[in-house]
Order: sequence, then C-alpha cells, then structure tokens
Amino acid sequence: MALDFAATYKVLVLGDSNVGKTCIVHRYCDERYYDTYISTIGIDFKQKLINLDGVPIKLQIWDTAGQERFRTLTTAYYRGAMGILLMYDVTSLESFNNLSYWLRNIQENAAPDVVKVLAGNKCECNPQQRAVDKERGEKIAENFDMPFFEVSCKQNINIEEAFLTLARKIREQREHRGENFDDGDRQKGLQDMIKNGPGSNGLGPFTLGSGGEGGRCSC
Repeated sequence: MALDFAATYKVLVLGDSNVGKTCIVHRYCDERYYDTYISTIGIDFKQKLINLDGVPIKLQIWDTAGQERFRTLTTAYYRGAMGILLMYDVTSLESFNNLSYWLRNIQENAAPDVVKVLAGNKCECNPQQRAVDKERGEKIAENFDMPFFEVSCKQNINIEEAFLTLARKIREQREHRGENFDDGDRQKGLQDMIKNGPGSNGLGPFTLGSGGEGGRCSC
C-alpha cells in the first residue's frame, strides 16, 4: 500500500564537482556515508518521505553533476524546482568563489521565488585545511537572503537541519502564494519525470557514454 503524503517538493542540489553533493544526498536519504564514489554523470535523484512538523511530505532530491561539460544539461531540471541546496567545500576556495556562477545560473533558470539554502561542506576538517572561514559563508548567505549551514557528510553534522530548513521555507513560500496541498497536476508531472527520466530507480546516474571514474570520496 502506498504511503500517503500531502505534497511533493522538488529540490536541486547544486555546486562544483567534488563538493559533496552526492554524499549529502546519500547521507540524508540512505543515512549512510560512502568513502568511495563514482562521479555523477548528468543527473540522478532520490526520494525521501519526511515528517514536516506533523505533515508527511515527499522530498524529491535531484543530484546534479558539477562538471562544466554537463551544466547545460542540468539547467533543464530547474523547471519546477521549489528549493535549491547550494553547496561549496570549505577546503576549496575555488568552489566558494564559483558560488557567483551558480547564483547567476539560478537567477537565469529557476523560478524567481525559488527557495535557497547555502551549505559549506567538510566542516569537520582540520583548521589547517580550511580555506573558507565560516564568516565568509554567513556573509554571502546574508547578501542573498539564504539560510546558511556548515555541514559534514562524514560526521553527519547539520545534514537533516539543512534539508528540513529548506522544506519549511518551501512550505512557507507555498502558503504565501496561497497554494494548497492538492497539487495533483504537479505531482503527476513529477511522477512522469520520474518514470521517464534518468535514474528512475533512484540508484543509478544518467549516463552519457562511459561512466565517471571511481576514487576516494572527497566529501
């Protein structure tokens, strides 16, 4: 028997390659940390049924590839996105500086009122490894009106808090627009995308030719 839920929230996870996007999705949805990985090729997704303050909500979380050659492909998946978890790596100044690219990309492709949360991954790192101070993350989040979390996929720090904050802000946005939970048309569109889209079993990434190279997880 299928579980009932009040609404489906489509969420994108964006950021440079190797900031930990796949790791955070697996940590949140599977409650597991993988120390090896295969780079996401194109886009993949997982689903998680959550209890949002007593209301069952289905999160459909899309894990996008950060490599430049796939960025034009992933822009098509902005359509219908209600929330975006934007990530950088606190040990990589380049990934932080590239937030300006991702924010511009969101502005050009996502809905004007899409909800955003900023997450700086690998906060468990040694101080010597850190390249981006927490205050810099807080500042850019404040400038763009985003909640901010420093997270750790390895030690499971602030992962659930980041996603629940995103879900709550999506709910607030829907209530502000006067939307109710009876969104059958939207859910049907999402279900069609699941049925026909890549990674429909929530396990395998969409592959163009050969897959990514395996290696140590950098998340």
